[in-house]
Amino acid sequence: MPLKKEDDFLQQLDLAKPSKQQLAWQDLELGMFCHFGMNTFCNQEWGDGTDSPERFNPTALDATQWVRTAKRAGFRYFILTAKHHDGFCLWPTKTTDYSVKSSPWKNGQGDVVRECAEACAREGMLFGLYLSPWDRHEPCYADKAAYDDFYLAQLTELLTQYGPLAEVWFDGAGSEGRAYDWPSIIGLVKEHQPDAMIFNMGAPTIRWVGNEDGVAPYPCWNTAETARASMFTSDMLTWLPETPLWVPAECDVPIRKRHWFWHPNDEDSLHTLDHLLDVYYRSVGHGANLLLNVSPDDKGQLPDVDVARVIEFGDEIRRRFSAPVAATKGEGDEITLAFAGESSVNHVCLMEDIAHGERVREYVLECLQNGKWVELIRGTAIGHKKIDHFATVETAQLRVRFVTSAATPLIRDFSAFYVE
Repeated sequence: MPLKKEDDFLQQLDLAKPSKQQLAWQDLELGMFCHFGMNTFCNQEWGDGTDSPERFNPTALDATQWVRTAKRAGFRYFILTAKHHDGFCLWPTKTTDYSVKSSPWKNGQGDVVRECAEACAREGMLFGLYLSPWDRHEPCYADKAAYDDFYLAQLTELLTQYGPLAEVWFDGAGSEGRAYDWPSIIGLVKEHQPDAMIFNMGAPTIRWVGNEDGVAPYPCWNTAETARASMFTSDMLTWLPETPLWVPAECDVPIRKRHWFWHPNDEDSLHTLDHLLDVYYRSVGHGANLLLNVSPDDKGQLPDVDVARVIEFGDEIRRRFSAPVAATKGEGDEITLAFAGESSVNHVCLMEDIAHGERVREYVLECLQNGKWVELIRGTAIGHKKIDHFATVETAQLRVRFVTSAATPLIRDFSAFYVE
């Protein structure tokens, strides 16, 4: 049952709320991940740090193509793997020679991170960076204190030389059981990139959803006190005390099955449009952000088939959800959405005004038929967004009732759609 009015104010005081940066990030909804590096040239997913820099030589690298593809598909942020687990750096770092400066690409004068940062700036795309804590090349990795200094130096370069960052991605893979200097790492991010989201480790402002399938469980609440460390352990992370209670989820998934990096003759692994749409419904449609990985080939360009698929995906999302039959907003224990007349409906999008916390705990969606309200969907979490789809109904009105809530429900959007 909805809370009594006398309980309402006290409950509101206890509700976790997002920061303005988290609010802005959750509205982005779709991001493109870009795994590119030494593995691209070695037909592998995880290098061990022994592959020669001579192998890195993209002959036609085009970061603008990568970013324009993301933009054309409707993605709003772009994240590059600046250093994967093999330790090879895509920028000319001062910390190691294991980087682009030791490669034949552009005679050692190139900087992939800068090309991506500049492409994002030109195209109006938010930019983020992935920096693997685990480093299989660096000799000092075995010395905790020495490697902490090494890693902080690399992170400082990335945080200070490439403009504003929307997200800093810390991958837990390979670091199971390893302790890093998280207070110093998080301190650097907050000092140099205070608006950047921090992914999953240290004192995160966003968390890993816990799988690499791109899907969020339902319900997927925005509050959390821990998250899974990696795909290779069931252990949960210990976050720093200053971690906020509001830690929304991000769902990462490669557009090719289980392949984060490009591999030759691998087109058959490309996910179908139907599969990607199912991922969308179970990520963005469950209130999380979706981070879809699309990888450049060994020439340094996104393959044509991948480009076509990701654009097809974005176009279909817009086709389905850009023109509602009707939409409204409101507050209280129930909200009615009236149409101009009898209309076909099979999708509903609900969004809470999460600036004031995640209030809805249980809801019922109903349609009016023959003068009676008929239940269509019963759900729990709404949060940033909940997309419900159901068999097509003909109705002149929909109603959402909030059966249980932590405070007065504030609904930012209640939209109905008909998808053929």
